[in-house]
Amino acid sequence: MRAIVLPISVVLAASSGGDTPTHQGGRAFLKAVKSVVVGNVWSGAPVGFCIATRGNKQYVAYYDADCRMTIACRSLDSDTWTYQKLEDRVGWDSHNGITFAFDCDGCIHLAGNMHGSPLRYYRTTKPEDITTFVRVESMVGANEQRCTYPRFGTTPNGALTFSYRDGGSGNGNEIVNVYDAAAKKWTRLLDKPLFDGEGKRNAYYTGPVRDQHGIYHLAWVWRESPDCSTNHDVSYARSPDYKSRFEKSDGTPIPLPITLANAEVIDPVPTKGGLLNNIALSLDSQDRPMVTYIKFDEVGRTQIYTARREQSGWRIYRTTDWKDRWEFSGGGSIPTMISFTGPQVWNSGRLCQVFTNKFLSPHQQVRFLDEATLKQIGEPVPLLPEELVTPRARHTQDWQVNIVGVNFGALRKNGRMWVLRWESAGANRDRPRDTVPPPSRLEVIELTTADSPG
Repeated sequence: MRAIVLPISVVLAASSGGDTPTHQGGRAFLKAVKSVVVGNVWSGAPVGFCIATRGNKQYVAYYDADCRMTIACRSLDSDTWTYQKLEDRVGWDSHNGITFAFDCDGCIHLAGNMHGSPLRYYRTTKPEDITTFVRVESMVGANEQRCTYPRFGTTPNGALTFSYRDGGSGNGNEIVNVYDAAAKKWTRLLDKPLFDGEGKRNAYYTGPVRDQHGIYHLAWVWRESPDCSTNHDVSYARSPDYKSRFEKSDGTPIPLPITLANAEVIDPVPTKGGLLNNIALSLDSQDRPMVTYIKFDEVGRTQIYTARREQSGWRIYRTTDWKDRWEFSGGGSIPTMISFTGPQVWNSGRLCQVFTNKFLSPHQQVRFLDEATLKQIGEPVPLLPEELVTPRARHTQDWQVNIVGVNFGALRKNGRMWVLRWESAGANRDRPRDTVPPPSRLEVIELTTADSPG
């Protein structure tokens, strides 16, 4: 059985300040079918949780009310969970999310609670059995002391991969390992780093996304320092095997490691140009890569742009006409004013895109784009019903709702998707708060489409 590649989770947050959203512009695009309570979770700051459904089983990884890393499992026909507590405990750092995946034998691999920290990695000794998790101190044994942003994927033959940043913000490399399930051993997939900041910068990347022809696509921005305003140069690469050959979109080979000098730059956005490091990568119905990001427009307002590789080369589309400017700077986890997914294929000739813009009301919306022109069709509508995005309590000025797991691919395929919902204080640049807010309730919510446009 092939390993399951978990979709990249999208975190959408709604504030509970004085601008609590009201749902103007019609009913929500999605509706809740069922809610299952998982347990209580730590709410001092938002940190990434993870959800996956495999066959008739569902798995959720999170930090419990005591900050303990926890994984829960249930059968889809049951509301009763089995829990396994692991050694790690989260602090105030919002970078320390959790991710997990399955190898080709069905064993679960989990990593998290890392931000410039020694490797934190667990795996089960039995397939799909969370009670058999064990701590594994090392994968390969080198470059494992300053790990950040763990992610799992697969090779073309289904072998599990694991990548992470080695180093720090503004000075780091990207390491990629591969797992031999028969030998139960990790080795380097790439004998050199995927990205090399050369001691001067680091790459913040998204992907890889694999198209119908087996080609892997990557996109990233470079950052010059821990200051998030120093992001620059939206860039791209692709690979037929994610190992022996990487190339630009015209087929020109790129020798590893990829550096600022040898990379293909899609959009040369300068530092302090409003470019966030959270960019999105998606494919249209013709498998053309689309890289979505924000930057300042010609008058200094923040807009969403999508660059698509078309026959003549990269074409950059500005897809919003917003009136506000989001100027961010500094280090640590910043409060997020704008977030977005890449446009996803929805139906014939249409793409859908979810975005959060706290300058607007409602904050969380979904819109549809004409695939040929990337122009918006009609008006955006609320993504979720008001009862899901409105906090049930307010314990701090910046109290918010977190939604993880929005996956329109699953929605198109199965007619439903599962997301995680919980409430927390907002990002605080990874600094402790004077008062720890009380735990909040983590729920798994089954969603399907309502009678909305699109």
